[in-house]
Amino acid sequence: MSGVFGMFADPSVSAAPLGYMALYALQHRGQESAGLVVTEGDVLHAHKGMGLTSEVFDDASLAKLPGSHAIGHVGYSRSGENHVTNAEPLWATSRFGPAAIALDGSLTNRKVLRERLLDTGALLQTTTDSELILQLMVRSRKESPEEAMVDAAKELIGGYAVVAMTPDRLVGMRDPLGIRPLVLGRLEGGHMLASETAAITSIGAEPVREVEPGELVIIDRNGVRSRRLFDRDRRAFCVFEYIYLARQDSEIEGHNVHLIRKEIGRVLARERPLDVDVVIPTPDSSVSSAMGYAEEAGIPYEMGLVKNRYVGRTFIQPTQATRQFGVRLKLHPIRTVVKGKRVVLLDDSIVRGTTTANVIRMLREAGAKEVHMVVASPPFTHPCHYGIDVPTPAELIASRRTIEEVRRHIDADSLHYLSLEGLQKAVEGNGRLCHACFSGDYPTEVPG
Repeated sequence: MSGVFGMFADPSVSAAPLGYMALYALQHRGQESAGLVVTEGDVLHAHKGMGLTSEVFDDASLAKLPGSHAIGHVGYSRSGENHVTNAEPLWATSRFGPAAIALDGSLTNRKVLRERLLDTGALLQTTTDSELILQLMVRSRKESPEEAMVDAAKELIGGYAVVAMTPDRLVGMRDPLGIRPLVLGRLEGGHMLASETAAITSIGAEPVREVEPGELVIIDRNGVRSRRLFDRDRRAFCVFEYIYLARQDSEIEGHNVHLIRKEIGRVLARERPLDVDVVIPTPDSSVSSAMGYAEEAGIPYEMGLVKNRYVGRTFIQPTQATRQFGVRLKLHPIRTVVKGKRVVLLDDSIVRGTTTANVIRMLREAGAKEVHMVVASPPFTHPCHYGIDVPTPAELIASRRTIEEVRRHIDADSLHYLSLEGLQKAVEGNGRLCHACFSGDYPTEVPG
């Protein structure tokens, strides 16, 4: 899971401060590293590092990034690969001149591509998929960066949104099924690309449209043009974007994420009605769903858990140890709200079970009479191969336990999941979503 950003603007626009704000708006998509590459003439200026955007950048570092064109990235790496060498964007000098690239997503054929490139003499400095795409581009015989990108796209399998930049153009590309998101925006003096509309509106720009699945968008001095790289009718947008990944104020296919999550909660209340005293969310991504559940069920909604805003998202922490420690730091119950109450605890998903078991324990310690766990998604039973770092079924609690076994493991009085049919109904996405993490129905080839 990562967030990408790109901007191509008039020379009067300073890209670095706007890029910094856009990355800040995408911080929820990745908290392990952040970086910006800005062009000034034929020169690339770059700054990246490990940590949050606010930790990587300051006024001094932004001042060293002059120019009006930029790409940026916030993200986290695959398990065991979290070091600054893998932080993005990546940049290099090629026959097209200086070039930089950033990626949200993951290639399922990375092993094949990596071995082939190494066999033909490539020197790889990272373990990122971005470097593989950059290598494929510069090794293309085509005469322009965009044609080289077209060549590279033919080799890629997986879910991805790519932004790439040379001094005279910005290029964006989305995978043929549209698994990962990418949005085009307009700002005074130029255009931009970003993973979510929240990044566009946060800098005062206007969302124009979503980049279509399989579309290549080119932005240069002549404006915006595009071409369709793959002619496919099928779509497979990641349903987990609706449930957890996207920010509540973002728009997906013309629908606000907050309102979609409220509808998920309403459907869940109709499927799983309970006789309880209060509904509380696990903040923040389940707040909207809990509101919808409470409204539909006619049960009081309360903020029974306080979130420490200075602790990141525990799901995307790189190790199990930091996730467990992060739960206690991040969440704390309000005793007077939950004491003696029959509580519905609503969360967006149960992936590894770390957060859920700890939160239920804290609620019981705070005096909750009963804790009923209600989940705004189906059981997470299969690993994601498209950008979410859950590499093995062994890490997924629902893949190796029945629902009753999961209930006992997290120590809930009852456990209720949203059905896959209910989820698709709530997001109006039947037939055009990737729900492989719940169903095992992968929309592309996957390893093994």
